[in-house]
Amino acid sequence: MATNKKKLLITESMSLRGRELFDQRADVETVEFSNMISAPDFEALLRQQAPVHGVALGATRFGATELEASQDMKVVARIGVGYDAVDVAALSRRKVPLMVAGTANSPSVAEQALFMMLTLAKRGVELHALVKTGGWATRLGLLPFDLFGKTVLIIGFGRIGTRTAKRCLAMEMTVQVYDPYKSDDEIRAAGCEPVTDLDAALPAADFISLHCPKTPETTGMFDAARLGLLKPTAYLINTARGGIVVEAALYDALVAGKLAGAGLDVFEVEPPPLGDRLFDLPNVIIAPHVAGVTREALDRMGEQTARNMLSALDGEPIRQNVINQDVLA
Repeated sequence: MATNKKKLLITESMSLRGRELFDQRADVETVEFSNMISAPDFEALLRQQAPVHGVALGATRFGATELEASQDMKVVARIGVGYDAVDVAALSRRKVPLMVAGTANSPSVAEQALFMMLTLAKRGVELHALVKTGGWATRLGLLPFDLFGKTVLIIGFGRIGTRTAKRCLAMEMTVQVYDPYKSDDEIRAAGCEPVTDLDAALPAADFISLHCPKTPETTGMFDAARLGLLKPTAYLINTARGGIVVEAALYDALVAGKLAGAGLDVFEVEPPPLGDRLFDLPNVIIAPHVAGVTREALDRMGEQTARNMLSALDGEPIRQNVINQDVLA
């Protein structure tokens, strides 16, 4: 039966708050799909449900093939802020906006970055195990240390990097920022020190926290050569994207004592293979790419994603959340 409703495919991870906004619209129909759906199954679903006018993506890839299958796509939205799994150029050719959830999960990721710094500095994992295994008497051989007075170098000063900086300043750290796309004045206004030469700044950093997008420019940014610039007491935190850090080089640096430790929420391959060598290192803490997926963040992201999609369907997309601004011209 013909219908004038706009059909939206939404991943199962969409929060109730987002779904409620769709339910309030009589002109919208939603179809749920698994966040772990395979590429062939996703293409088949799009063809089966076509025409599809909008899609809310979790980790699912989206590009020219999916656009063709959907037949009448009006908006592609990410329930999050990363979009390396989306072919932006393909969307732009069809004048389809790619929209992200703005600042919805940035407080959560910033908190995770600080949590990883604190866990490593305070030797949370090691001291927890020491007490449980009867090693109390050896505790002075595993002394924690303070964030107070330490230098953190934040790579990327966008929505998440700026919030991470605020939290580090609250810990009375010296906060340096490397972001070639931000002005020195903007960085200084936030109470931080701008860095123009990344390699020159790395040897002085106690912590390096990554908050840049994954692009051709940043892929492999922290390879063996760059990791070799860090002092052996430094810690590397990656809550951004897998692939920015070369994991084989990171492992070698950690094993050789050229780096004190690392906190990883993201990996080159996700999920990483069971038995990954990094898992066995006592100075590495890991998480399954959930820095931005707290209960509160899911609510905020779901609501913002729904608002993004509805704004596009109504012909007035929320401009600040559109990645490919060229489609708005």
